[in-house]
Amino acid sequence: MSIAATIFIALFGIVFGLASGSFSIMFDGVYSLLDASMSVLALFVVNLIASYSASAGLSRRLHERFTMGFWHLEPIVLGLNGTMLIGVSVYALINAISSLLGQGRDLAFDWAIVYAAVTLPTCLVMVALERRANRTIQSEFVQLDEQSWLISACITAALLVAFCLGYGVQGTSWEWISPYIDPAVLALVCLVIIPMPVATVRQALSDILLVTPQDLKQHVDEVAQSFVEKYGLVAYRAYVARVGRAREIELYFIVPADAPARNMAEWDAIRDEVAEALGPESNDRWLTIVFTGDLGWAD
Repeated sequence: MSIAATIFIALFGIVFGLASGSFSIMFDGVYSLLDASMSVLALFVVNLIASYSASAGLSRRLHERFTMGFWHLEPIVLGLNGTMLIGVSVYALINAISSLLGQGRDLAFDWAIVYAAVTLPTCLVMVALERRANRTIQSEFVQLDEQSWLISACITAALLVAFCLGYGVQGTSWEWISPYIDPAVLALVCLVIIPMPVATVRQALSDILLVTPQDLKQHVDEVAQSFVEKYGLVAYRAYVARVGRAREIELYFIVPADAPARNMAEWDAIRDEVAEALGPESNDRWLTIVFTGDLGWAD
C-alpha cells in the first residue's frame, strides 16, 4: 500500500511541479520516488529475513551462502535510506538558497494549490495506517516509512500555506514576494527534514559496526554471573551485538579443571536454563552457549 501510494504521489508531484514551475513540488516528487525505491528494497529484505526465519521460500543455494541469515541487511538498508534522504534534502537546500540569492522563481499558484490539496490528505491517511499497523509489527522499516510519510505531510502542509499566501498577494503591493515564496518554503522544509533521519542512520551504523548495546550487555552479564555462582564455575565471557532486529549473544563459561563430570544431557539442561533466564526464545535471537575448561577458547 505504501509503495503504491508513494509512486502515485511521486509521479503526481513531478507532473504538477513541471506544470506549475515549482521546484519545491518537484523536490517533493523526487523525494517520494526515492522513498518508494527504498521501500521496495526494504520489502525485499524483509521477505528474505522472514523466509529464512521460517526456513521456507528460499533456495538451497541461498541457505548455503548465507548460513548466518539476512539480519545484517536490515541496518544496511536503513542506513542507506536515511543517508540518501539527507543527501537529497541538502541538495534541494543548496538550490533553494541559490534561488533566494538570485531572482527567485515564478510559478502558477493555482496548479500548486491543487497539488498540495490532493497530496496532504493522502500523506495523513498513510501516516495513520502505518502507525496503527506498527503497534503490532514493531518494525523499524515501517517506523522509518511512517516517518517519511509524516515528513511528506509536513512538506505538503507548508507548501499549501505558502501557495495560498502567494495566490493571495497576486495583484497587490506585496506581489514582489511571489518569486521568493517557493524557494523560501523549500529551504525551510529542508532545514526541518535534514536532522530527522540522523537518529536512524546513527543506529544503523552502530548495528553495522556491531557496537555492543549496553542494556543488553548488562542483562547478559547479570544472568551469566548468577550461573557462575550457582554452579561454581571459574568465570564467563560474554559477547553481545545488535544487528537490525536480531540479538547475537555468545556466552562462554569456564569450568574448573577438577569439576565433577557431567553427561551431555546435564550440560544441555544448564544451557536451556541459561537461555530461559536470558529471555523468551525468539527467531530474532542468535544464542551460543559454550562450556570449556580452557580460557583460550573464550578469549
